Amino acid sequence: MGSSKGVESRILLQRLRAVMAEAGEGQDRLNSIVRLIAESMAAEVCSIYLRRDEQTLELCATEGLRAEAVHNTRLRIGEGLVGRVVKSANPVNEADAPKAKGFSYRPETGEEIYSSFLGVPISRLGAVLGVVVVQNTAPRIYTDDEIYALEIVAMVLAEMTELGVFAGPDDLSVPTQHSWPFFARGLIGQEGAAEGVVLLHEQQVVVANPVADDPDVEMAKLAAAIETLQSEVDRMYEADFAHEAGDHRDVLDTYRMFAQDRGWRRRMEASIDSGLAAIVAVEREQTSTRMRMERVADPYIRERLHDLDDLSNRLLRILSGGEGANGRDIPDNAVLVARNIGPGELLDYAGKIIGVVLEEGSVGSHAAIVARALAIPLVIQAEHISREALNGDPILVDGDSGVVHLRPEEKIVAAFREKLAMQAEAQHEYAALRDLPAETRNGVVVDLHMNAGLMADLPSLNTCGAQGVGLYRTELQFLIHARMPRRDDLVSLYTRVMDAAGDMPVTFRTLDIGSDKVLPYLKRVEEPNPALGWRAIRVGLDRPGVMRMQLQALIRAAKGRPLRVMFPFVAETDEYLQARDMVHAEIAREVAHKHVVPSDLKIGAMLETPSLAYAPDMFFKTTDFLSIGGNDLKQFFFAADRENELVRRRYDTLNLSFLDFIEHIVKRCTAARTPVSFCGEDAGRPLEALALAAMGLRNLSMRPASVGPVKRILRLVDLDDARAVISSARERGEISARPALTDWIAKLVS
Repeated sequence: MGSSKGVESRILLQRLRAVMAEAGEGQDRLNSIVRLIAESMAAEVCSIYLRRDEQTLELCATEGLRAEAVHNTRLRIGEGLVGRVVKSANPVNEADAPKAKGFSYRPETGEEIYSSFLGVPISRLGAVLGVVVVQNTAPRIYTDDEIYALEIVAMVLAEMTELGVFAGPDDLSVPTQHSWPFFARGLIGQEGAAEGVVLLHEQQVVVANPVADDPDVEMAKLAAAIETLQSEVDRMYEADFAHEAGDHRDVLDTYRMFAQDRGWRRRMEASIDSGLAAIVAVEREQTSTRMRMERVADPYIRERLHDLDDLSNRLLRILSGGEGANGRDIPDNAVLVARNIGPGELLDYAGKIIGVVLEEGSVGSHAAIVARALAIPLVIQAEHISREALNGDPILVDGDSGVVHLRPEEKIVAAFREKLAMQAEAQHEYAALRDLPAETRNGVVVDLHMNAGLMADLPSLNTCGAQGVGLYRTELQFLIHARMPRRDDLVSLYTRVMDAAGDMPVTFRTLDIGSDKVLPYLKRVEEPNPALGWRAIRVGLDRPGVMRMQLQALIRAAKGRPLRVMFPFVAETDEYLQARDMVHAEIAREVAHKHVVPSDLKIGAMLETPSLAYAPDMFFKTTDFLSIGGNDLKQFFFAADRENELVRRRYDTLNLSFLDFIEHIVKRCTAARTPVSFCGEDAGRPLEALALAAMGLRNLSMRPASVGPVKRILRLVDLDDARAVISSARERGEISARPALTDWIAKLVS
């Protein structure tokens, strides 16, 4: 039996649905709705404000205020009490509105005679689409029951607004949120540009009838969906993690606890009891969760709220009969838009999308790593993108500058297409250079290699003009699975990598985990500064079982061919020597078992810490090769965390101090006759690559798409002249060589 509050809400919603079913234009429906709400709530005024664009609210209908104010009264977000409702995404309840802080007097409305004010956001899944307001002359605070009733009405209005029920024939009477252009500035996750249409990872649900015909039927739908959800969670719990302990088990325990939480279920049942359809009741709970997420700073509580949000998503999918990535019809020019996404989920879309835009994420996140491996543009931390976008919306992704244009204006599209055309023209030029060496005008040859981490990368080896794989990231296979890969699976993968490379060399970097790369099946160590903590080779030496297994897989995959193994994040000589001894021990074990071993074995290290640049001469003479890991080395050199946007832009690869440091490393390697390369994002940026070559580096490793641009610039220049430009900048006391090199190149190509 429903509560009296629920019965009253159901009666109001049923009357509301009858009004919306009447023939007429959008404005007529709105006029009828405000009259109905005012009558039902004994209010002298009821008004509906909807968003005209990202920053503006417009009075679209009123009962009680002056009629001439409709479509003429506009407020900025945050302006007045109505604007405050949108900004806070919470109800505003004032007994004496004209004296309330922030009250904005609009003489055309005549609302100054009304003291009491209640405004409730019209919101859907965290997006505030407008405000519904009731007012009375007598000063009073509206009751909780009245607030609840207006919130239920607002939820239905949100669904109707999304469906365009209130739009007129000229589309000007009542605006909808998803009709105006939207711009987001985020961070560069992966360079590149793409024009396409939105593909939402979290599929938006279209609700044709938000009002329940029969609450008992809707209760049954919710119960069945929750039962299905609980079964899904139980299968996750049992299938992948049944016998393994660790933090992941705790996470799933919490996840399952939420799926069975009676309070969560009761809140949705209360919404159904008030007259909402089951699917809208779930959306209402999800909207509430997302509002709380935005107000909570504590990362632990946010993560728990994220679990609830994800469960609501799954429940919506079950109720709407939605499908996952593999069952969807995906257009050829799809750009994936999501709040966040895991590496395994992103790989489900491999080959089906041309770009990714995330509302959350970090430069070093697993998704960013996969996006770079797939060579597709990625923009992260694009605020509100997932709630502003609709499936099929036109979208422009500029990964080079970290910006996104949703539903762009024609002049933006034209400029963007001009940029794409220039890039396409440049690609033809790069293709012509594919089989030519990166030889400078003064006869210096720089070897260009590519970075990889997935089998999908390997076809690029034959098309981009690279001379081998300078870095194969082995951690991706560990990150995208729910449990530790088996040795035989790794042997198979590494064999296929070497087969695909043919006679070209492949340098395998051993497992680089820790810091921002956390394996879901290993216990996470809480550290105050993970980037400087227990990671990479430090984990491998302290927990040698995984490293030995990986080394065995690499040795067996070589099948008698040459093998290059490189250890990440080496900070001192002893770490390298211990790791090298482990390789030799595994070689000896393979020989003892009469297994074939590599015909040639090279063991190297990544120089990512300044300390290793000052290691004893013995280290440089002992290691077979070194690779400068530019991304980490730069952040440690400048003491500026590359994940922290407040300081990430404070360092510059072309800072003369950093270039001097690179030259110091090159000189030490040259003296020891140890081959050295540079690996990282900067190796793939033409100006930076030129400067690194001028500092003496003769081997650079980068993403496949960067090989052509870097080869082109190197073939244009004389490295002696480039070095002279850098030296002149140093003598002038400049901090960075960037301005001088930029001017020099501009004159060279003009």
